[in-house]
Amino acid sequence: MSRWKAAGIHLSANAVIATLALALIFLVWYPHPYSQAAGAGMLALLLLGVDLVLGPLLTLVVYKAGKKSLRFDLTIIVMLQIAAFAYGLHVVAQARPAFIVGAVDRFVLVAANELAPTDIAKASNPRFNHVPWTGPLVVGAKLPSEASEVKALVFSGLAGKDVEKFPQYYVPYADVASALLARATPLDTFVRKHPTASAMIDAWRQAHPAQPADSVVALPLNSRTQAVTALVDRHTGAILDTLAFDPW
Repeated sequence: MSRWKAAGIHLSANAVIATLALALIFLVWYPHPYSQAAGAGMLALLLLGVDLVLGPLLTLVVYKAGKKSLRFDLTIIVMLQIAAFAYGLHVVAQARPAFIVGAVDRFVLVAANELAPTDIAKASNPRFNHVPWTGPLVVGAKLPSEASEVKALVFSGLAGKDVEKFPQYYVPYADVASALLARATPLDTFVRKHPTASAMIDAWRQAHPAQPADSVVALPLNSRTQAVTALVDRHTGAILDTLAFDPW
């Protein structure tokens, strides 16, 4: 067997694994429409770089028919690749969106590794006292009424840890949807405020002709790396899509 054929076999096996990993990432952990805000594309690219490039490339370099140490060399390559892939998948899993939190006038994407276990344990609602593995949950957050808690939350927010990082203040999304929608911006108004977003809005409308233009409103969706625009059904509060446009 030539080294090119050996590397090709290695690449084919890796392609199967990569397909399964991509399905897990984009269909479960980072589903549409949150994958963009969560930076799933870059994370998946790094993971595939390890899976599709590292192993087959090393196989191409070391493979030589009849080489005495060939089995040992290939074993080391496979072990290194498994370790690198497992670590990469672990990083992707830890950074996955856990909750999409609607609070005041925006949504905030909270990743699994942004939540402290002690804070998660304080959630009174059993739906929110653990980090989901089957995709992010859309929830609401309500500010506390106790003066001491409000004060503590203010100081925490100044330090960069706001209400969306405290599951104890999570409530079902339906409880805050109407308040959020009251602060949302109709698409026509949004375009007037942000003319550079006009092409994106027009393209989205053309791609979704069944969605009446006046039934969609815009709200910011923040993550730790970027802000995008969430398109929301003004009647149900459901998040329909996101646009790669900073609404701030």
